[in-house]
Amino acid sequence: MSPVISARGLHRFYGHGESEYHAVRGIDLDVEQGEVFALLGTNGAGKTSTLDLLEGLAAPDEGAIEVFGLDPLRDRRKVRPELGIMLQSGGLPAELTVAETLEMWRGTCSHPTTTDDVLGKVGLLGRADVRVGSLSGGEKRRVDLACALLGQPRLLFLDEPTTGLDPESRRATWRLLSGLKASGVTMVLTTHYLDEAEELADRIAIMHQGVIARTGTLREIVEGHPATIAFDHPGAALPHLPNLETAGTRVTVTTHHLQEDLLTLLAWADRENLLLAGLTARAASLESVFLDLAGSSTGATSSDEPIGANR
Repeated sequence: MSPVISARGLHRFYGHGESEYHAVRGIDLDVEQGEVFALLGTNGAGKTSTLDLLEGLAAPDEGAIEVFGLDPLRDRRKVRPELGIMLQSGGLPAELTVAETLEMWRGTCSHPTTTDDVLGKVGLLGRADVRVGSLSGGEKRRVDLACALLGQPRLLFLDEPTTGLDPESRRATWRLLSGLKASGVTMVLTTHYLDEAEELADRIAIMHQGVIARTGTLREIVEGHPATIAFDHPGAALPHLPNLETAGTRVTVTTHHLQEDLLTLLAWADRENLLLAGLTARAASLESVFLDLAGSSTGATSSDEPIGANR
């Protein structure tokens, strides 16, 4: 089966001459039917520019995109009815009620569901008669999501969908998105909440300086990235462990052999009759990989090529 989204060699430039900015630098990506694909990156990494291209809001300066086998810009009349798009900021009319807003948006959809249906899904049925301008920030985000779901899309773009939501509402949104995935909806997600990507995404791409620096499942992304052991300095001579560093009163061990080095440390503490206060042991995580990339000017792709060598 062909991917729902296929992009090859995408470039996006802004400005001209000395002021030219190369926002997207030759990226390739595929999004398969029914998967949640998370596109992560620091501010300025090129995520929003990439989304604009995939959504058909702009044409790439170089490269090609297919969505459902069609060009999302040139074939927009065929592609758009199958898309749901939740922008980072919806900009909905403040003077309309929630229900009026949804009915207005419903009129733009080719095969919409009902307003009550989507308001029930996002937990806003009881706020249908409230003006949008009187809603909290989190409630406005849920109205944005409701608008994206009205057309019963086969492909859903979610740009920071849970920003401003309280923890309970975030979890409710995760359950809703998981249910949509189970029904076969394909999703492209951007988020600054790394736990959200870990919870929802089947595959993750991390953008850095306009290219995709890491891509794969969560396990594939963290594989080969070191774990950390940390504890308060016990005031005694420390055991010999590779990559052991002391900063103030805190000792950190960076290791690719978490279990082995942790056992060595605990055995040493037991022999010396020491209590290791503040002891933590953390396997590699999406956060540690993300922060490592964000703090570097260079990196490697998932195949250990130079960061600019996306094919």
